[in-house]
Amino acid sequence: MPNEERIQQIKDRYQALSPLLDERARRQWAAAEAKTYGWGGRLQVEKATGISRKTISKGLKELQKRRRHPNRIISTRLRRKGAGRKRRENRDPEIIDALERLVAPSTRGDPMSPLRWTCKSTYQLADELTRQGYPVKPRTVARLLKDAGYSLQGNRKAKEGSKNPHRDAQFEYINAASLRFMREGQPVISVDTKKKELVGDFKNGGREWRPKGEPEEVRVHDFLDKKLGKAIPFGVYDVTKNEGWVSVGIDHDTARFAAEAIWRWWKKMGRGHYRKRAEKILIMADGGGSNGSRSRLWKASLQDLANRLGIPVHVCHFPPGTSKWNKIEHRMFCHITANWRGRPLVSHEVIVNLIANTTTRTGLRIRAELDANKYPIGIEVSDEEFDSLNLHGKKFHSDWNYCLLPDT
Repeated sequence: MPNEERIQQIKDRYQALSPLLDERARRQWAAAEAKTYGWGGRLQVEKATGISRKTISKGLKELQKRRRHPNRIISTRLRRKGAGRKRRENRDPEIIDALERLVAPSTRGDPMSPLRWTCKSTYQLADELTRQGYPVKPRTVARLLKDAGYSLQGNRKAKEGSKNPHRDAQFEYINAASLRFMREGQPVISVDTKKKELVGDFKNGGREWRPKGEPEEVRVHDFLDKKLGKAIPFGVYDVTKNEGWVSVGIDHDTARFAAEAIWRWWKKMGRGHYRKRAEKILIMADGGGSNGSRSRLWKASLQDLANRLGIPVHVCHFPPGTSKWNKIEHRMFCHITANWRGRPLVSHEVIVNLIANTTTRTGLRIRAELDANKYPIGIEVSDEEFDSLNLHGKKFHSDWNYCLLPDT
């Protein structure tokens, strides 16, 4: 049985029995579930019920004691409801403000933003809070951060680019813009190109369930098959709706290809959600690649997109060296990779179907389509063509933040 199903079954049993159990019976039941589960049982029961591993361990000791001394009378004393040590923030509410002050300088965004995490460790924060007169353990700091809306995120690749002095300010700008658009009911999308994939019976990382001793055989060497070619997935992630679109290209990853993918998302998905009230659209994109902030062809392609949409297209680029902070990376692309792990991508049709069948428990829905058009490289945009664009830069970092108005 898959691990997720076992955890869900434990959760269902706990919700059914919890109102009938007192404190001691609850921890002993959790201990029995953990023992039945086997290796890692305490962690999985904690995930399913919220009962801490320390409490489950106490229940295990009580069960062992009962087996060793079955005739010994067990004390019936129970703590009254609400007794026990209060949570740290209940005993000292000021600790939450102190924690916020510590993480604020390195926070990526504000409390309502989809970009909210800190790069400081819980041990560092616990030490600093203790020095300020709020003695606390790292585990408690982790819980307080989680309650405040923070989460663990992968770190940024250090050598991808130098740190721009305006990086944090740009993150704040993106957060403010995305929140404003979402409050107004306007579409906010995150776009990027996923890693290019070789098409054919090549090895794909990860494992899948198969009959024992019968792994699927693939090629020894990963050389491009000229007949099958490669797949270029360009994704569009709707931050508000938690939905995505992927255009699987077969030619080149160019700005024209990226703009066409956004247009296809609008026709197949976005227009159905925002048709009646869409007055503008916000695109969050990386600073490089086919949708880079310095690409003239990207801006020219967006001008064509704005003309087709008939609404202004606002763009915010992530600073250099922060491509992994783009929302589409850890909201959509990671789930696609997990869904096709261990499966050879033998054809473009297989790739499209695997992407389209990617779902999550949080409701992610993805649609995919093959884009067989040709997108030649080396297209240059002349100065005259660029000057004719209806391009308007924002006051803050106009090279990163700008808008393209439709031609009238």
